[in-house]
Amino acid sequence: MKHRIQALRSLPVFWPALGLLLLLLFNLVYDPGFFKLGLRDGKLYGDMISVMLQAAKIIPLAVGMTLVIATGGVDLSVGSVMAIAGTLAAMLIAAGTAPFIVAIGAALLVAALIGAINGLLVSCLHIQPIVATLIFMVLGRGVAMLLTDGMGQPIEDPLLLFLGSGYVFGVPFAVVLVLSFTFLVSLFLNRTAAGLEISAVGDNPAASRLCGINQARIKVGIYAFCGFCSGLAGLIAAARVESAEPARLGELLELDAIFAVVVGGTALTGGRFSLAGSLVGAVLIQTLVWTMQKLGVPSDITPVPKAVVIILVCLLQSERFRSQLSAPFKRKDLAAA
Repeated sequence: MKHRIQALRSLPVFWPALGLLLLLLFNLVYDPGFFKLGLRDGKLYGDMISVMLQAAKIIPLAVGMTLVIATGGVDLSVGSVMAIAGTLAAMLIAAGTAPFIVAIGAALLVAALIGAINGLLVSCLHIQPIVATLIFMVLGRGVAMLLTDGMGQPIEDPLLLFLGSGYVFGVPFAVVLVLSFTFLVSLFLNRTAAGLEISAVGDNPAASRLCGINQARIKVGIYAFCGFCSGLAGLIAAARVESAEPARLGELLELDAIFAVVVGGTALTGGRFSLAGSLVGAVLIQTLVWTMQKLGVPSDITPVPKAVVIILVCLLQSERFRSQLSAPFKRKDLAAA
């Protein structure tokens, strides 16, 4: 039994899952209605559904950011890429210049191209990832503003709105989409050599190069995929509020994505990563934000408990911290013996 517990504790997803469980238990005591689900017009509703809908725009970002960080990088441009993708799709559909599929495809393609440019700056020009992606963090938001002259673009197309507000068998389509997307990405990484190559590039670049792994190709592909994930998140977020607001869409969400990845157990130094941990981390952060709102905590103060929870989960992931925390109890046991 002890060995099983130790095995569970060694899993990256264990500590964020424990943090989420404790937060859910707090909600169970403070507000049992948090777990209440209702059915109205064939649609599920309730606090848990609202949390998952909020997490739906973070989960794709966390998936892409996980793989970028696994290569030893970071992408600060994901929020701006969200704004570009959401605004571009809304404009193309509203202008009648492209049908739904073409508009969505164009938005995702542009997002992936921006990600690929980030990858080229990092892998070929050897610019530090935080600097390379900071360029598009600033430039991308400006491009999104130029597309609409700084004005919001209303979304009226029913197919695009379905991405953010549609339901499938009573469950929000956005939630089904991002969970299915995460599962497929995880399946691909586990069933192919891609996951191992990504870990190798982030963990030991010199050794991976000697093994014949094309690091530039891996990094460009991963940053392009992160751009694609950002575009998907942008479409969901814009459809959710029925408007593409270039100044606000995706604002500061790059921080939530990084928080979700770090809380999920992915090493910022590269190498070890966990998509399941990032998924749980994204849900944990949104559950915490929703709980703060239910408690009536002002939005200006909300980042403080969020930071505290993130620090606690990260500390619990540290084996050294856990050993120091349990040291006094071990001394008492020895003394008693």
